[in-house]
Amino acid sequence: MTATPDLAAAADALDAAGAVVDAAVGVLARDGIDARQVLAYEAAHAAAAVATGRGLLDYGAKGDLEAAITCAFVADAVGDLAGKVFGREAEWGVDAGALDGTRGFLAAYRDPAFLAAIDQPGPRHLDDDFELVQDTFRRFADKELAPIAEHIHRTNGDIPEEIISGLAELGAFGLSIPVDYGGYGEGGEGEYIGMVVATEELSRGSLGAGGSLITRPEILARALLAGGTEEQKHEWLPRLASAEVMNAVAVTEPDYGSDVAGVKVTATPTDGGWLVNGVKTWCTFGARADVLLLLARTDPDRTKGHRGLSMFIAPKPRGDGHGFEIVQDAVDGAPGGGKMEGRPIDTIGYRGMHSYEIALEDWFVPAANLIGLDEGQGRGFYYQMAGFENGRIQTAARALGVMQAAYEAARQYALDRSVFGQPIAEYQLTQAKLGRMAVVIQASRQFAYVVARLMAKGEGRMEASLIKAYVCKAAEWVTREAMQIHGGMGYAEEYDVSRYFVDARVLSIFEGADETLCIKVIARALVAAHDAAPA
Repeated sequence: MTATPDLAAAADALDAAGAVVDAAVGVLARDGIDARQVLAYEAAHAAAAVATGRGLLDYGAKGDLEAAITCAFVADAVGDLAGKVFGREAEWGVDAGALDGTRGFLAAYRDPAFLAAIDQPGPRHLDDDFELVQDTFRRFADKELAPIAEHIHRTNGDIPEEIISGLAELGAFGLSIPVDYGGYGEGGEGEYIGMVVATEELSRGSLGAGGSLITRPEILARALLAGGTEEQKHEWLPRLASAEVMNAVAVTEPDYGSDVAGVKVTATPTDGGWLVNGVKTWCTFGARADVLLLLARTDPDRTKGHRGLSMFIAPKPRGDGHGFEIVQDAVDGAPGGGKMEGRPIDTIGYRGMHSYEIALEDWFVPAANLIGLDEGQGRGFYYQMAGFENGRIQTAARALGVMQAAYEAARQYALDRSVFGQPIAEYQLTQAKLGRMAVVIQASRQFAYVVARLMAKGEGRMEASLIKAYVCKAAEWVTREAMQIHGGMGYAEEYDVSRYFVDARVLSIFEGADETLCIKVIARALVAAHDAAPA
């Protein structure tokens, strides 16, 4: 007989884990993050898991299955932390046995029998409006995306135009664009939760050809809303919402990824606009895009770091999906002769959108396309962050979709596949694996809803980083286990599950590499909060 879920005990276990994280943050505040990078990384991930668990407590009160999922998740999160701390208590700034009080809780809710009894991720508990959003985008994903996803992946093919037009008809590109600017966003939590729900369902159908299609317009829209003039908002946001204009994001450079303060690409004033020179990399969807959201250095004084960067909307013709070379014509105020060359970067997964290294030589951008115009000079980094903060929760939603697809595939295969005379779904090990996968998925989903509600109130910056860190790493484990349940066929290209695995791998890399996110964003924020707290 398995244990009865105890939410009060779960909350106590989270408090104990939180105290350990707080102690580690104290060590980081004393010694410096760079001197303790391993601790900073581990403490950031532990903080993310604790925050995810706390976000699950209200969900756990809604039913027996929900309570079981909550207790199982918290036990796993605290148990993982205990493993990191054991033998390293001094490094973490705690006494030996700091988590001994959670032993009984962990024993009860890490019990394989308890996990095996969790045979589904549980209900989402969405309002009717969001259930409608989920149903609408799931039907599109099942009908339009899933049938072509594997073909696009195997052939490294392009996303069909009918997918883009179909999503535009559903309003997918205008979910976060206010109604006043031609979109469907009406503010409040509905806008953010709707985006999370839609992104998960599209990513369940295909990460590269579905969920990620709406990420780049989301980033540009948020940057415009943060710093664009009214004229710029009215010019670009309706065209983004309708998919008349599709964009790519050109921020990363060969020597500068997450460290955007080091950006070298320059934008130099010229008659009627700016001339852009330099190389961008990992510009996903760069060929098909009609414009680039481009971060460039407008102040030649490199000592100003990120304060010398500005953000541009750089128009370009559509290029071939597998590389392009464009020479600008002397029209619309452009001097002509500017060059843009896109070299495709082959990847193991996340196919359909294609990523590029893009070289720009005297590429002309009209003066009207500097976001914020004169007031926007030197503020490009901040506009970028406004877009990327939203991108982090959307990336978590993309991870959710990939995890859900992998779980469904693994569960069905376990029911269909017999080994030693019985379906593998009847073996305890398989049941425990599927149970733990279901727990991780629902915990991640519910925390995404929590973060969405915070962001709707203008809060949640820290939480957006926490969920990105936790969920994207979790997606690697869930898809790995799904692949393992398939056995040898999981390694074969015959089954979709191998695609889920290689797709999941990118999630901890883009939109802020996991290590940089944990050390430079989460750990710094934790230390800042520690230093600001009353003595």
